[in-house]
Amino acid sequence: MTKKVLLVGESWVSSATHYKGFDQFGSVTFHLGAEPLVKVLEGSEYELTYMPAHEAVEKFPFDMAGLDVYDVIILSDIGANSLLLPPAVWLHSRTVPNRLKLIKAWVEKGGGLLMVGGYFSFQGIDGKARWRRTAVEDVLPVTCLPYDDRVEIPEGTGAIITKADHPTVAGMGGQWPLLLGVNEVEVRDRADVEVVARLPDDQGGHPLLVTGTFGNGRSAAWTSDIGPHWLSPAFCEWEGYGRLWKNILGWLSDKR
Repeated sequence: MTKKVLLVGESWVSSATHYKGFDQFGSVTFHLGAEPLVKVLEGSEYELTYMPAHEAVEKFPFDMAGLDVYDVIILSDIGANSLLLPPAVWLHSRTVPNRLKLIKAWVEKGGGLLMVGGYFSFQGIDGKARWRRTAVEDVLPVTCLPYDDRVEIPEGTGAIITKADHPTVAGMGGQWPLLLGVNEVEVRDRADVEVVARLPDDQGGHPLLVTGTFGNGRSAAWTSDIGPHWLSPAFCEWEGYGRLWKNILGWLSDKR
């Protein structure tokens, strides 16, 4: 049975100015950050819709019927403002449905939500992702810090599986390839919340994969990236990469 997954975010536009003596010129480039995930899900039971950040501002559903199309929603490297401030609000001061509250209600009635780490995930760089104290944070098995939550690990680190019997890491024993960073979060103190994987003690022991429930739905937090730069090329090319994401999506879409 095909399960439908909506990936929101994981895109950005870069503007550069090039100086050559007296002269200068500009260039603009567009980037997608989730190609490794797209590749491993091709031909699988998971039908992925990739909604880049700039499209999500207006195209992310404004009603429950639009969300009910999907089994799992992934928010990855996109700040809360992109869903709170569509042009109708930002430019024209009109009212629209609060899409963060809509996501909360969707999970509560049985949806699966995954937040993936990045510079605009959780609280993000300079605290600008702004997911703290939102309806989406209510759903997650972790809470966001009130400030810049990046943990940069340029030397690289492995991961420790703390719940080897959890479905999200089934068949994932052995040493994982290197990670280069995570978002620091705090784990909720609830019986349903499980820290499935974390960083080693010498890297702060920060949570890496945390799962939980909310109402009739499920949620998970993966605090590192979906691809480079926080995931090393070795991690993205690792045979376990695809298994990990399929396991997580399988658990999230398994109706309670």
